[in-house]
Amino acid sequence: MNLSTLRKDIPAGLVVFLVALPLCLGIAQASGLPPFVGLLTGVIGGLVVTTFSPSKFAVSGPAAGLVTIVTGAIETLGSFSALLLALIIAGVLQFLLGAVRAGRFITLVPGTVIKGMLAAIGILLIIQQIPVAFGAGEENEVDGLAIAGAFSVSISAIVVSGAGLLILWAWGTRAVKKSRVLGWIPGPLVAVLFGCMATVLGDRLFPELVSHLPRISLPAFDSLQALTGELQTPNWAAWQNPAVYMVAVTLAIVASLETLLSQEALKKLRPQNPPPSPDKEMRAQGIGNLVSGFLGGLPITAVIVRSSVNVSAGAQSKISILIHGVLLLVCGLYFSNLLNAIPLASLAAVLLYTGYKLATPRLFVEHARHGAQQLVPFLATIGGILVFGMLAGIGIGLVTQVLFSIYKSHHNALMLTRYDDHYVLRFQQNLTFMHNPRLKGLLAEIPENSVVIVDHDNAEYLDPDVKAVLKDFGEGASQRGIVLNQWPV
Repeated sequence: MNLSTLRKDIPAGLVVFLVALPLCLGIAQASGLPPFVGLLTGVIGGLVVTTFSPSKFAVSGPAAGLVTIVTGAIETLGSFSALLLALIIAGVLQFLLGAVRAGRFITLVPGTVIKGMLAAIGILLIIQQIPVAFGAGEENEVDGLAIAGAFSVSISAIVVSGAGLLILWAWGTRAVKKSRVLGWIPGPLVAVLFGCMATVLGDRLFPELVSHLPRISLPAFDSLQALTGELQTPNWAAWQNPAVYMVAVTLAIVASLETLLSQEALKKLRPQNPPPSPDKEMRAQGIGNLVSGFLGGLPITAVIVRSSVNVSAGAQSKISILIHGVLLLVCGLYFSNLLNAIPLASLAAVLLYTGYKLATPRLFVEHARHGAQQLVPFLATIGGILVFGMLAGIGIGLVTQVLFSIYKSHHNALMLTRYDDHYVLRFQQNLTFMHNPRLKGLLAEIPENSVVIVDHDNAEYLDPDVKAVLKDFGEGASQRGIVLNQWPV
């Protein structure tokens, strides 16, 4: 722990806390559980996982990508307490995966898929936060205008979120970055403080308008005893249910995959030297989920959204993440009333800006410039995640990239070059039966009365089926007046 980093880590921890708080509460609500469960999970992720994690910037906590798994598991197992037992088993499995160094296989995931995952998360973030920025759910005659009956537009929410976006844009300009005073303060924190000021002053000057501005709603806990009284315990008797183990395996695989992909994506946003070990990260996540299962929390993963906010806020070490975990705990216990002054529109502005940076148009342009082999898997990953979900979308991106790589590999394995009546057939790599269609097509291009030279120095192995094709061509070459030179069979 380097105390010299506190100047930047404290504001970054505040920003991450302000972003993580509504996400923790919202994910719990979306999972059909009390908001307190999400808050507890955020505390465990911020304190326990961070302590064992090798990453300086990865923020762990409840993940939106696991909401459907959690809700389905509760329905299948019949209770949340049975899910907690599955979560404990999943934590043990994650720790064992890290112990056998299974995390190294994450390097097999291509960069196009990782960048596509980032962009998809950014797009989803924007889609989810636009209604909040417009004051979703607020209906009133003075300040609201219904849109197609779906949600209402709140003028006060638009002003707060718009001002927040303007602040965030201004904080990214050179003028602010060069300022010693302004450059020290992270833009997201300024945007949130502006929203708080708007609600405090608005309550006094324009109560009718601000009263319809959605704000954070955090349940109050008077003491540590009241907090511990809310903790749920695992249903140990559920160990006899085979479905518990299926849910545990599913949680372990999906949570590990999302964590490691988030870690790879985070490397592109803020590199570390040396890079954090994926195996140590899996062990840290396993410990976190083990504790979360014991205390009554949700599944934990490293979350790229909160991690990217942490990086963009200027974090320099783990201190910022630990601060955010402590703040979640302290504020949940003692300062819930103060937090209720934060408008959701301010947080929506921070998340909208983060989503834009994850899915910036420049990223699409760069992939387009690199051709279809980069662009198609990138777009396939994004489309798959948006339509089918995180895990399925990543799988679609991987399959697309593999197919493109196989095509390119096979297409470039054989090359035919013409020099007058001489043809040079180059074998760039070892050939298998899968190269036969390409080989036959190139051989068919060679006209009669030609000289064919075969360069096969780079091919140490030729499949018997490939040799059969070459043998057939060689047997008929003399009848066509073709002279063979360095023929491999």
